[in-house]
Amino acid sequence: MAEQYDVVIIGAGAAGLMCAATAGYGGASVLVLDHANKPGKKILMSGGGRCNFTNLNTTPAHFVSANPHFCKSALSRYTPWHFVELVERHGIEYVEKAPGQLFCADSSKAIVEMLLTECEWAGARVRLNTTVTHINDQPVGKPGTGRAEGGFTLRTNDGAVRASKLIIASGGLSIPTMGASPFGYKVAEQFGLNVLPTRAALVPFTLQPADKAWLAELSGVSAEVRAEAGGRSFSEPMLITHRGLSGPAMLQVSAFWQAGADVTVDWLPMLAEPYAALLEERKQHPNGTVERWLRSFFSQRLAAALVARFDWQGPLQHQSNERLASIAAVLKGWRFKPSGTEGYRTAEVTLGGVDTDAVSSKTFDVKTVPGLYFIGEVLDVTGQLGGFNFQWAWASAVAAGKAVNSG
Repeated sequence: MAEQYDVVIIGAGAAGLMCAATAGYGGASVLVLDHANKPGKKILMSGGGRCNFTNLNTTPAHFVSANPHFCKSALSRYTPWHFVELVERHGIEYVEKAPGQLFCADSSKAIVEMLLTECEWAGARVRLNTTVTHINDQPVGKPGTGRAEGGFTLRTNDGAVRASKLIIASGGLSIPTMGASPFGYKVAEQFGLNVLPTRAALVPFTLQPADKAWLAELSGVSAEVRAEAGGRSFSEPMLITHRGLSGPAMLQVSAFWQAGADVTVDWLPMLAEPYAALLEERKQHPNGTVERWLRSFFSQRLAAALVARFDWQGPLQHQSNERLASIAAVLKGWRFKPSGTEGYRTAEVTLGGVDTDAVSSKTFDVKTVPGLYFIGEVLDVTGQLGGFNFQWAWASAVAAGKAVNSG
């Protein structure tokens, strides 16, 4: 005999837990299933263990999707301030580390505990270590509908579960060590939905051998740069690692970069005219060097490495105007061609996913399969770095959680 619930949610992450609490408060009987041994694993590790749980400056422009309008409805109905109110109600202290970016003052565990408490208060059950092996799509009850008695029957390693409504909140492919899998995409395909090509996003770049040779020596060095790829640019810190280039600047542009394309780095975004500055430096300090000048912007290691890599040695008085213009051009527009990215292993999110054309932007149910919903990262909606993906999780979850009780 299968257990019966009004709503079964697959995925005990940010979106799944938020949706469970919302649906439970609306009166539905709710069960959350997850194959992991802990809920909210990605929440726990996010933001260096402090969880950048929202961004006060969230707008639809901060998201990447084949349909850029899809996210507007949910984001407008559940704003960052709604989530902040929830956080404050639970007495969680938070800090604004960068403009708009809110983090837990202590540990991201507080956010997971808050969501589990909300689920408990709402009467929603969370069952871990449970693998869904099959979702019934055979003609049972209503011929040709693929739903038993107007709902869904799930087979799990812990027995059968029946749900009137099924919500997929299983996330994307990023960080497989946290349990990420293509489960949600397979469910979408099972019910005839289109899944747009996926790839790792908000992920560090790996380098071609020639660039890796000089940059790997600088592992651990960071600099404020402006990075550009795919027509989008971001002024953020860049971190050099032994594998390649990381830090917010690189993670941001990775969502817009296409394989085989260049990434452009402005090493001196704070300086509009480095050529003019170099001319002035030569005038004021003719016996000075490019390296000495660069040390006013970079660490000694980075300044020395740039000079060695591009052969900028010698006193400034020996550098022609043409030479100084060439140096300025490199500093304002160094181009490199990544060999690739570090992939899903370290990616914060997955680009692409379930085609939003198949899903209602108001209720998140599938237009052709009544009772089936997709929320969160499994959808083709990807936020930029800085708390936007969590805000999408909360907003899409609340929209679906309210919708399951309204019809």
